[in-house]
Order: sequence, then C-alpha cells, then structure tokens
Amino acid sequence: MDTGGENRLDVNDVVSVEAPDGAELEFRVVAMLEDKEDGTSYAVLVNESEEGEQSFIVSDPYGNLLDDEELAQDVLDDYLQFDEEIPENGEL
Repeated sequence: MDTGGENRLDVNDVVSVEAPDGAELEFRVVAMLEDKEDGTSYAVLVNESEEGEQSFIVSDPYGNLLDDEELAQDVLDDYLQFDEEIPENGEL
C-alpha cells in the first residue's frame, strides 16, 4: 500500500493494495484508532468481496502496513469490540 508516506489516511479513504497473487484490492478506512498511552495512531481498513466477506488490514496513519502481526491483531480486536458496541443507528 502506498500513500506516498506524506498524506495521513482518514475515515472513508480508499487505498489499493497488491495481493500476493498480484491482484489489486481496494480497502476502505473504517476507523482511525489512537493508543491512549503513547499517542500512536492506527488505521483499520476493510475490503468487502463480492460474496460479502470482509478482509481487514491495519496500518499506520500513512498507510504503511504494520510489521508486528500481534500488534495489528490487537488493534483489529479493539476495533471489532468497539464496532460491536455501536448501535445500528450509529448513536452512542
């Protein structure tokens, strides 16, 4: 994923990612999360297949995929937990 390293991602931004098989997949930013302890920000992105399946990736705020898979999973788990707590009407 390449956003040029200069532009911060924002919710609803769409970025293209090259899959291992060479296909281009579009991922949409669904959340920007910040670690309250150190202020580090992360972007959670989703790709929805034609069959309705969702694939998630986690990046830094500039679109660079996280190298630390455990950290990426922790960020994704936090997002999914938060997403479950939001009522369908979106009001908190």
